[in-house]
Amino acid sequence: MNAHLFSGLKCLSHDAFRSGPEIATTLGISRATLSNSLKDTEQFGVSIYKVQGRGYRLAKPLDWLAYSQIIEALGPMAKFFDVEVVDVSPSTNTVLMARAASGAPNGAVLAAEFQSDGRGRRGRSWFAPLCGGVTFSLLWRFNQGAAQLSCLSLAVGVAVARALRELGVADVQLKWPNDILHRFHKLGGILIELSGDVLGPTYAVIGIGINARLDESSVSKINQATTDLANLMETPPSRSLVLGKLLAQLGVVLPRFEAEGFAPFRDEWLALHAYQNRAVRMLLPRNTVEEGIVTGVADDGSLLLDCPSGLTRYTVGEISLTAVT
Repeated sequence: MNAHLFSGLKCLSHDAFRSGPEIATTLGISRATLSNSLKDTEQFGVSIYKVQGRGYRLAKPLDWLAYSQIIEALGPMAKFFDVEVVDVSPSTNTVLMARAASGAPNGAVLAAEFQSDGRGRRGRSWFAPLCGGVTFSLLWRFNQGAAQLSCLSLAVGVAVARALRELGVADVQLKWPNDILHRFHKLGGILIELSGDVLGPTYAVIGIGINARLDESSVSKINQATTDLANLMETPPSRSLVLGKLLAQLGVVLPRFEAEGFAPFRDEWLALHAYQNRAVRMLLPRNTVEEGIVTGVADDGSLLLDCPSGLTRYTVGEISLTAVT
């Protein structure tokens, strides 16, 4: 990736053209270097208008993350987080896991304008155009062992739903174990990775991605019904505000989860679960299928399914869930 690409894009506006010489002077580079830097923006989901004699203009606005706005949105919770914003990261989870192993502090946050190798659950990829999603990872250290954190993704889902409702997103739903939905369309997802001793302590890297503004090309790469904040709200909040509110809710939920487990959040999670008390088809490894009624979740976070053969538990990471049609 050209070193001047993001600097050049940050000089551009959707509202007016800006001349190449002016931008090049601002960045301290030649006009040729600027031109070459802005040639490959399509791979990031960004289109630029270039007009001879007028310069460059963004086809659509870019909502860059602003550290000061994130901290403002966090309010008094800001003291619990160490936020870093980078232009590009292969995967914020991958980078933060490595930092965690080297002693990064509790509350470390890595947010990226663009992930070149974003990851989802079960090895799936996660893609959003530049500035098109709120993608970040949070490091949180627990005294418990990994076995006591099996419901962590469910508690995190509650925190995400609370933040989105606070921002004005109605009809937020959760899908076991880690999807954020709006009327059965995917709005975001959670990826949690754990490391530590069997009895503790353990650290968790909590990756969260929320679709802010997806272009048609991005939507075409996603093999399920998808939506974004721009589609759901007349005036969607800035990505900085979304990130700040998400972190603030996590700062409330995670300490309580460590102290009391999932019990304080169970009823709220069940009320948000899009598939609660619904007939579903469970797709298992080796392409086997089970059907039944979702009755809830067990203490370890397993999904409880009332099947013809009786009540059955399904664990995280082994199934996908789709409503029976």
